[in-house]
Amino acid sequence: MKTGALLIAAATMVWGLSANARSAAPPGASIAAQSAPTTGAATLDAGRDIVLAVADPLTPPAMHAGSSLLGYTPASHYGGAGMRAARTLTTLKRRYGWRELEGWPIKSLALYCIVLEPASGTDRDALLRQLAADDRVQLAEPLRDFSVYSGTAPAAPRYNDPYVGLERGFIATDAADAHAYSRGKGVDIAVVDTGADTSHPDLRGQIRGVFNEVDQDAAAFDGDHHGTEVAGIIAAIGNNHIGIVGMAPEATLSLYKACWYPPESGAGARCNSFTLAKALAAVLDNTDARIVNLSLGGPADPLLAALLGKLLGQGRIVVAAMPPDGDLDGFPDQAPGVIVVRTSGASTAPPGVLSAPGRDILTTQPDGGYDFSSGSSMAAAHVSGIAALLVSLAPGLGARAIHDLLLRSSKVVDGMPEVNAAAAVAALRNTELSIHD
Repeated sequence: MKTGALLIAAATMVWGLSANARSAAPPGASIAAQSAPTTGAATLDAGRDIVLAVADPLTPPAMHAGSSLLGYTPASHYGGAGMRAARTLTTLKRRYGWRELEGWPIKSLALYCIVLEPASGTDRDALLRQLAADDRVQLAEPLRDFSVYSGTAPAAPRYNDPYVGLERGFIATDAADAHAYSRGKGVDIAVVDTGADTSHPDLRGQIRGVFNEVDQDAAAFDGDHHGTEVAGIIAAIGNNHIGIVGMAPEATLSLYKACWYPPESGAGARCNSFTLAKALAAVLDNTDARIVNLSLGGPADPLLAALLGKLLGQGRIVVAAMPPDGDLDGFPDQAPGVIVVRTSGASTAPPGVLSAPGRDILTTQPDGGYDFSSGSSMAAAHVSGIAALLVSLAPGLGARAIHDLLLRSSKVVDGMPEVNAAAAVAALRNTELSIHD
């Protein structure tokens, strides 16, 4: 074999061994060997910095007496640069006085690039002109910013329902913004309450099932106020040119009448453990509703606690209204896993209790009407609706995850946290996206 061929073979072997050594390094080490970052891309300034490239040939240098193949890549802070590129950059830096911010080889172009910050007091445009005229420089250009062409977020729907602007809870929780991503489709909510106006134009078509555990009086069922109010807040139809929009206008409702109005005028609705037990048992037996709204409460009850435990054990999401006196030792608030909701106010909520709009809430009324109502029952209905938006996006969500998400994404209103539909949906979507990235 001729001497020249031997030298070429030797050079090839050394070059290959060097490349193999680099590729065999652990991921972090290989990155360090390829570049010499000192700042981080996010700190680079497109209005100040310059991208500069010099020749970085891949071929070994010419052999001459006293030379060393292993000396081709000198020790240098220009990570991955060949001898020629490192020398050129060192000379140029001495001439122009810049500060290197980043550096990396581009082997496919036989270049070594750096991002540099001009010396203090140096005009960038003037320096660019000087560098462009310097034969040692292959490329010099301003650092430029670019952006990805991702789709813009869908716009919040503009509802044609005439009273939507009067819905304080809907507006306060930014529900329309949440509806750009979810409107509760595919989620059924069991409302254990009084009856409700099943023929109301804003509820007609939303009701999946009707169960009367009190009596067989259909007229009284449709004439009940409280259940009608709760149903409207949760799932009133949107964009039907009528009335209001529910928090989850594409969800469905299963109505369980367990409470009734006494004959005395002005008396509030009442329930008992018998009717409530029948209603909860019916929810267990007759529906796959993921969410159960209990805008009611009373003393602790072992039978009701056992039925509630069964519901929670099945993965149902139970939303309950906090009693007006704040006592959380009764049914259903005391059961672990129940999402308890109070009306937003100036005082601090008890630990773990969510706050939601519950004052002067415009909602549906019997006989196709609308009126304002207040109380933690209305606050709980808002949370049940938001929960439906979340479950529609992520059907596997459990009660604890929803509670924690709503608590974490609450926004401060008048100095106190309050659930926010748009923030909760955004937080869930960000979590889902990060899981799938």
